[in-house]
Amino acid sequence: MKISVVIPVYNEVDSLRELHHQLTQSLSPFESYEILFIDDGSSDGSVDLIKRMSETDDHINLIQFHRNYGKSAALAEGFKYAEGDYIVTMDADLQDDPAEISNLVSKINEGWDVVSGWKVDRQDPITKRWPSKLFNAVMRFVTKVKIHDFNCGLKAYRQKVVKAIDLYGGMHRYTPALAAQKGFSVTEIPVNHRSRNLGLLNTVVLEYFMASMIY
Repeated sequence: MKISVVIPVYNEVDSLRELHHQLTQSLSPFESYEILFIDDGSSDGSVDLIKRMSETDDHINLIQFHRNYGKSAALAEGFKYAEGDYIVTMDADLQDDPAEISNLVSKINEGWDVVSGWKVDRQDPITKRWPSKLFNAVMRFVTKVKIHDFNCGLKAYRQKVVKAIDLYGGMHRYTPALAAQKGFSVTEIPVNHRSRNLGLLNTVVLEYFMASMIY
């Protein structure tokens, strides 16, 4: 079994070394794995750092965009090239905990096609938490997919799922619903969520609500 970890990167140079260290520890029990960093037009040295890390770790692959296309495009590109039997997605800012990868994989092994992380104790300001709660409530009502946290970056998929769904625009928020529409099974597990202390803070406030209204 091979694990692919797909990580969109946009100006995260401050967090990448520690993220790589934690990933190496979390992925070492697996027989085979790859780490795909999808650079989404960073201008802060993230690309140079990933290239340097790849010189000493052949598990690392870099896919580089020359301008910012957004998270959906980055994930779609990662899904295209991912070779793993299971594909794990996570953010690069250290809020997602790489130690949760084994828990996601264990849940997939129970027979699920998609396992979404649920940030039960979300370490974000209220300006992000409350719009997110509204977004998730609307999504549960509209899609009938009964999970709490559609937009958690930490997810695991069987390969057949990521090859079957199309991502564009802001569709990365809806991957559990897109998978369910294709007939794949979807569940969630609680995951550790950490405070953001480094790098660029990507704020999302009313975007959650507006996106749910046009779904």
